Amino acid sequence: MIEVPLPRDIRLHLKSRTLELVYDDGEFELTAEFLRVLSPSAEVRGHGIGQGVLQHGKKHVGIKGVEPAGNYALKIIFDDGHDSGLYTWEYLYDLAHDRDAYWQRYLAELEAAGKSRDNGLIARG
Repeated sequence: MIEVPLPRDIRLHLKSRTLELVYDDGEFELTAEFLRVLSPSAEVRGHGIGQGVLQHGKKHVGIKGVEPAGNYALKIIFDDGHDSGLYTWEYLYDLAHDRDAYWQRYLAELEAAGKSRDNGLIARG
């Protein structure tokens, strides 16, 4: 198993609604929306393959706080009340380093479902 590096620093920026992760190979800012829609919680991922729930309307969500979960993860507390996902160090590293691919996949899923980042629905003509 490959050892995933831990961030050297973690900075929560409340005003810009971002979580900054500093690794030896770079600094990565992840938006609250990005982290919220990709939450590892059962509420988002579901309880089995194909049972995930597409999150939408989360464009303006913020982060209220971040807490350690043992030595293996962070618990992120969002201002929409969501706080059940534990973001492992491996998952955070993956999200930071493949952010663009995750985001493009999410946007494509939103479009295919007729949902939006803002209010949840796109008017179809």
